[in-house]
Amino acid sequence: MGVCLLLRYGRERALIVAEWRPGQRAGSDGDPPTRTWILDPVASDKPRILQGGRDMLWSLLALGAFCVVIAAIANQCTLSPGGPTAGPVPSFDMSAGLQYDAQSLDFPIREPVVPDGWQTNSGSRAVVAGDAGGDATTVGFIDAGGRYLQYTQSSADELPLVGFVAGEPRYAEGSEDIAGRTWVVYGGQGVEPIWVADFGQSRILISGSAGEESFVTLATAVENAPILEP
Repeated sequence: MGVCLLLRYGRERALIVAEWRPGQRAGSDGDPPTRTWILDPVASDKPRILQGGRDMLWSLLALGAFCVVIAAIANQCTLSPGGPTAGPVPSFDMSAGLQYDAQSLDFPIREPVVPDGWQTNSGSRAVVAGDAGGDATTVGFIDAGGRYLQYTQSSADELPLVGFVAGEPRYAEGSEDIAGRTWVVYGGQGVEPIWVADFGQSRILISGSAGEESFVTLATAVENAPILEP
């Protein structure tokens, strides 16, 4: 029969195999006769820090890949000590847009001449629902102070048009006389003002975050604006 012993010495282990056959007489010292083989030492588990060069290489490669990812993300960010800055104002061709409206809508379209420093940044068409509704065309402006103004022309009646733009009912709070025409002012607590004037076949609405001076400027420009030929 055989007996296996696992001996440990320092950081190495050795496997010892001893064989003893039944019936054999013990040796002079009383121990059974044996034949012993000592196998190659078996290395014990090493701490991670003592691993071989291949493991170290893979660790360095993983770390390098991680650093590359972090650097790529950081490259997409910029430091702005003074806070966020405004981007460029989008551009919209008001003349082309309103000329198209003049050809396709059934009410007069006016193209106002705005001051230098103002920019047209948007244009859209919509339909005001209801019996007193109608088509509406809008051009957006950014005034010289960077504030927004909405210029809407529509065949809808005044109250449906105001409710459509405001998204809720509004009540008249006063009026402004600009170049001989009355503009009804719709306001409210914490909302942007809405000015509306009746131009006969159409209603013209001005709204936005700009100050009263810009409202007056745009209303005056609308009063002097020519009607575009279809």
